[in-house]
Amino acid sequence: MATLRRYFIAGLLVWIPLGITLWVLKLLVDVMDQSLLLVPDTYQTEAVLGFHVPGLGIILTLAILLVTGALAANFFGRKLLLLGDSLVGRIPIVRSIYGGVKQISDTLFSAEGQAFRRAVLVRYPHQGAWTVALVTGSPRHEVTDHVGHEHISVFVPTTPNITAGFFLMVPRNQAIELEMSVDDALKYIISMGVAEPPRRHRPEGLRPGTDPDPTPSPKT
Repeated sequence: MATLRRYFIAGLLVWIPLGITLWVLKLLVDVMDQSLLLVPDTYQTEAVLGFHVPGLGIILTLAILLVTGALAANFFGRKLLLLGDSLVGRIPIVRSIYGGVKQISDTLFSAEGQAFRRAVLVRYPHQGAWTVALVTGSPRHEVTDHVGHEHISVFVPTTPNITAGFFLMVPRNQAIELEMSVDDALKYIISMGVAEPPRRHRPEGLRPGTDPDPTPSPKT
């Protein structure tokens, strides 16, 4: 009986990560295949070949992203985007949703953005416990009038669903900078601490337990 149990667990350890990976990939392919709805019916693979070819949406999606990026990177494209943003900003309700999502995406994907670039240890949910958090920035404007400038904003993901979590503002001197990358930190959180990443080389001059960017936020 013990042998069967060992074989069963060994089989789970093989198929669970493989099954979840295949499920996520299929979900991504199915979502990207929705871009094929932009193609006229006469040019769909069902009409041309007689059957659906999965994955073609990935190519079309990448092509759309590349073309859009090329247009947005030049002078006229930026002017067109500013005009579009101005028009969307005049539509009630839509402007609130679009503005919030755009601000978040600009922060996350901009090369100059600092959000989700560092992992730290913070005390949560009480002073006797620690958890891994991701630095999202620093409090500014009205918030600093109440908590001061020596704070950082962090996102504490939940386990195993890292898309949910808690937003906290903690003192800089109470956040410990970690050597692990953000990807390693997320894997660590998803695995509930089982997949602890190996130690990485800490940059010269950075003392353990200190924030690499101690400059307080400017007061406005």
